[in-house]
Amino acid sequence: MSRHRFTICIAFLGFAAWIALACGSSRKLQSITVSPASAGAQDYPSGEVPFVATGHYNAAPMSVTPLPAGWGAASTNQVIGPPTDSVSVNANGVAQCNAGASGTYSVAAWVNVPYNGPSIFCPASLYGDSCSSVVGTAQLTCP
Repeated sequence: MSRHRFTICIAFLGFAAWIALACGSSRKLQSITVSPASAGAQDYPSGEVPFVATGHYNAAPMSVTPLPAGWGAASTNQVIGPPTDSVSVNANGVAQCNAGASGTYSVAAWVNVPYNGPSIFCPASLYGDSCSSVVGTAQLTCP
């Protein structure tokens, strides 16, 4: 019987924590830094560069590493824009120069955050409740 009671208590505590988090918090993501800030693909085994995102918040805990984030790459003059075919970044932040890539590229980590500002166009089908992102970038040099 005590095993059953323990299971119920754990389930209740989990549910209570979920409710507390779902009710909202004033803790907000303010910025993202990506490490290393710059890297040369030739300096890493197989040219695979592991980038890590750190989220900086306005309340404790003040930073979270690694921060779960979306990842992508663009040419240096397009910090956010159409993705480049020259650099691939996987879901874990590992970037690699594709064949023939040459030059410097921005590797970006982003997190969509709720937008509470003035009315703007928000394609809900694309962003759900989130029309705004917090973005951090780093530089990758190929080859």
